Amino acid sequence: MSVTHKHEPAKKEPLVKAQDFWGKNNKSIIIILSAVILLTGGYFIYKYWFKIPENEKAVDAIAKAQQYFTSDSLQLALNGDGKNPGFLKVISKYGSTPSGNLAKLYAGETYLHLGDYNNAIKYLKDFNPNGSLQTQALVYGLLGDAYSELKKNEEAVEQYKKASTTFEKNQAMSSEYLFRAASLYELMGKNKEAIELFQQLKDKYPRTERGFTAEKYLGKLGATE
Repeated sequence: MSVTHKHEPAKKEPLVKAQDFWGKNNKSIIIILSAVILLTGGYFIYKYWFKIPENEKAVDAIAKAQQYFTSDSLQLALNGDGKNPGFLKVISKYGSTPSGNLAKLYAGETYLHLGDYNNAIKYLKDFNPNGSLQTQALVYGLLGDAYSELKKNEEAVEQYKKASTTFEKNQAMSSEYLFRAASLYELMGKNKEAIELFQQLKDKYPRTERGFTAEKYLGKLGATE
């Protein structure tokens, strides 16, 4: 004789609800899952079929320009030699890659050396240091140099001060940019601000070349103890 379980329908209820939910929503769930699969697959296709090969090409493309830059052949570094691309072509063709980004830093510094300070600022500002504080400090310093050459002293001081505080572990670099900021203040006739920075230079970096000479500049400004 069979035994009837009065609560059997209740036990099946979660399954029924699940089936009901699937029946009502299966189309949207399939769409969502398909989208996730396509996006995930698309990412890997983009990364391994396009992104990595593209960056490898960019690495090869920038190599000769870097050699020209190192040997002070600045026009060839910037514009290429007819066979090998320069930094500008690398930026144009591979700007979204790490090497394309690096080319912006090179282009900015190259323009700085060539005396084209506005283009130097343009490319230096477009460069992304990607979290490297030491590189960011260098970029601030180069921007300070460009603004200084353009006689935009306030902007130059701002960049030099940023450069001096961004990566203080490199005392030689930080003290150099602090010195440049202090010297510009002195040039601008802002002696109070100059004294403050020269004093910082003396106190924070006494063992650096610039820190060692800070006392002389403080004496010049009548601020010796």
